[in-house]
Amino acid sequence: MNRRPGLSARLKLTISYAGFLLIAGALLLAVVWVFLLRHVPDSRQGLLGVTPNRYLLVRMFAPAAATTLAALLAFGLLGGWILAGRMLAPLTRIADAARIAANGSLSHRIRMQGPQDEFRELADVFDIMLEQLESHVTEQQRFAANASHELRTPLAISKTLLDLARNDPTRDRGELIERLHTVNTRAIDLTEALLLLSRADRKSFTREPVDLSLIAEEATETLLPLAEKRQITLDVTGEKAQTHGSAALVLRMVTNLVQNAIVHNLPSGGTITVHTESQHDASVLRVENTGHRVTAELLPTLTEPFQRGTERTRTDEHAGVGLGLAIVHSIVRAHAGTIDLVPRPTGGLLVTIRLPGTPQASSPSGAR
Repeated sequence: MNRRPGLSARLKLTISYAGFLLIAGALLLAVVWVFLLRHVPDSRQGLLGVTPNRYLLVRMFAPAAATTLAALLAFGLLGGWILAGRMLAPLTRIADAARIAANGSLSHRIRMQGPQDEFRELADVFDIMLEQLESHVTEQQRFAANASHELRTPLAISKTLLDLARNDPTRDRGELIERLHTVNTRAIDLTEALLLLSRADRKSFTREPVDLSLIAEEATETLLPLAEKRQITLDVTGEKAQTHGSAALVLRMVTNLVQNAIVHNLPSGGTITVHTESQHDASVLRVENTGHRVTAELLPTLTEPFQRGTERTRTDEHAGVGLGLAIVHSIVRAHAGTIDLVPRPTGGLLVTIRLPGTPQASSPSGAR
């Protein structure tokens, strides 16, 4: 934004200090004039005598007063300039840090020392902002790089298949179409997952009352055929758990959790338990599944985008795009909730999600 040149804050403070000191000096001299000179006779007859008079005192007092005011003005300007510089030094450091950040370096921190005051509080807030901004930018850059890598794979496979079909007209077109369909479906799923993740991160959704128990039932009914195909027992228990948020996003959150529990369960004969309940001011959802053991090293990476645990079972039909639990984590965070992942001692995972409850959640309707 183009602005006309103006006085600096330091110069304004200097002029203010000097002006205040000058006015104070003038008031002091005025007090002397009013309360001293008014009691002296206004006569010039005592010029050669010893009796003081107002005329004589004015002739002697006026030059001294003018000199004193000039000295006060000079002292005020010099002292005000020095004091303003010392007071504004923290603000200068903050401005320098902001200028460095504007040039793309988010790793710089002010770390201002000294007792707490307004400038140091501003510097601390600025450091926190830079830290969060750097973390966010780093996460977005990593996510963009991973997304580009993941999208490049199906596109490269499609290009290869099309090149083979063009160079070999006798190749089975039915097989080619089927493979292209599979690859394109995966690319579409990945794109939709990326859009959903971005939507949750931006918190751009309408909030409304949501019952976790109804959402859990809907998600499990949708995925029941997949569970039956893998001979997995799917059980839904609990009570009404009311929260406030996006029904569509919460449904995707529960669906991703249940699908993840199915896909990464035992090859056959596993179990999955989905439980909802209300606890004080929170609505709780638990998804527990059997499966292979989850190591302590693998656990922190499960909610990271495109991080697929090598120890988890995958199928070609539901291999996923590496965003299942990342989307769950993002939706939980967008709803001001918490997610807790605990490996089961016998194998599998217990995922506990707590979302802010609503007043309706304090009156449960009973177990189903």
